[in-house]
Amino acid sequence: MGRKQAVERPPVWTGRRLAAVVTGLLLFLVLAAGCLLLGAGDTGQTAAQKRLFAVARVDDILSDNAQPEDWTEGLRVGTQQLQLEILTGPYKGAVLEAANYLTAYANVDCSLGTRVIVRLDLDDSGAPYVISIPNYDRGPVLAGMIAVFALLLVVIGGKKGIMALLGLAYTLAGIWLLLIPMVLRGGPPILSAVAIAALTAAASLLMLTGFTRKTLCAGLGCVCGVAAAGLFAWIVGQITPISGFNMSEAEDLVLRAYDSPLEIRGLLVSGILIAALGAVMDVAMSISSACSELRAVNPGLTAGELFRSGMNIGRDAMGTMANTLILAFAGAAFNMLLLFQVYGYPLIQIINSDSMAIELIQSVAGSVGIILTVPLVSLFASVLLTAKGGRR
Repeated sequence: MGRKQAVERPPVWTGRRLAAVVTGLLLFLVLAAGCLLLGAGDTGQTAAQKRLFAVARVDDILSDNAQPEDWTEGLRVGTQQLQLEILTGPYKGAVLEAANYLTAYANVDCSLGTRVIVRLDLDDSGAPYVISIPNYDRGPVLAGMIAVFALLLVVIGGKKGIMALLGLAYTLAGIWLLLIPMVLRGGPPILSAVAIAALTAAASLLMLTGFTRKTLCAGLGCVCGVAAAGLFAWIVGQITPISGFNMSEAEDLVLRAYDSPLEIRGLLVSGILIAALGAVMDVAMSISSACSELRAVNPGLTAGELFRSGMNIGRDAMGTMANTLILAFAGAAFNMLLLFQVYGYPLIQIINSDSMAIELIQSVAGSVGIILTVPLVSLFASVLLTAKGGRR
């Protein structure tokens, strides 16, 4: 027998290096487009931007008459007179006195050394004084929480964890720098959300698996699944009817963004698209990866057999992921559900209320996107992974 023919390896630039270059280019484009969109708006400051906030530390408690109350479940209610040292901003180092009012709903209970956020203003002579103490300084704790999450992801996930972290950062950048400015400047919310979902899904999947047919199957299935969720929510909203004006934040958006071309209609569906993206991407990648491995182990699998295998795998993931998404929306609406019980609303009012209808549409539409992703990815995998030529 002659020598075995050497296996031809794909060129280096068709693998992870090319994926890294493409995703880096996409990230650059996102940042550049985001800077342009953010810079294209009104250069004037809003009322919120004109407010001056700073981090301060409690150096002394001059007086404290706050006492715990039974109805507040132990929270202290009353007034503290504090001496604060400003730690950040143009008045860093200044020592100011401030009254801290403790209620059940605004309760920043201070002790010596507590770091808080203060709102400052200037008196007639230009000297700063404290208007209020709205919050604790939670920045270091939240930064530590994110650092622990990132460390666990990198330590346990290795290179895949690093790529997943970069994909998450890319997704957040796409939403904050592209989607939100596009919508605020009059872009159609639904189409904008679909475009950003496709862009972020493509970049995240490329970072994880590079340029492969597996990535293509997952990407196509993800975009189609998210679009299906949005279309389902839009159809239900048209029939019900439910529009963006039914949302609790609609009034504030109308009042605060009255001078912008923001389209309120469509915000509900675009929010559903973004919320469903993660779960749909998870299901799409799981099925595509499993089908790719099946095809690698048994190259003789036909398209029909691979489709059935993908469906069987997807059915197991479908139930748990749909349940996860519904529970996530239910958790977000938990306080509303408690209020329905407290007030004793009749079931007919609960079901037909705007808030409950919106929560149901969000959870069911996202689950529909997950369910439809299963046959879509299975179909793409059965066609693309069994086609001759190319990488799997």
